[in-house]
Amino acid sequence: MKFLLWLLRLVVFIALFGLSIKNSGPIDLRFFFNQSFVAPLSLVLLAAFVLGVVLGLTAFFATFVAQRREISRLKRDSSADEASTTN
Repeated sequence: MKFLLWLLRLVVFIALFGLSIKNSGPIDLRFFFNQSFVAPLSLVLLAAFVLGVVLGLTAFFATFVAQRREISRLKRDSSADEASTTN
């Protein structure tokens, strides 16, 4: 099973590497106030992907922290209820 997973990873890497080689032509990114930036298309796509991952992890982390707080509050309430019923 590990062999198949590594084979799949290799195939995906080769496909993405080939895509980046085929799309290595420069593109012109135009910003406000007549500013522009020339970069390879593959670099721009990689930057957009990384930015999406970072934003997604940030949103996940905020939800995760809120859920952890809620779980700890519920555990405290539950233990307080058990202590009051045993006394």
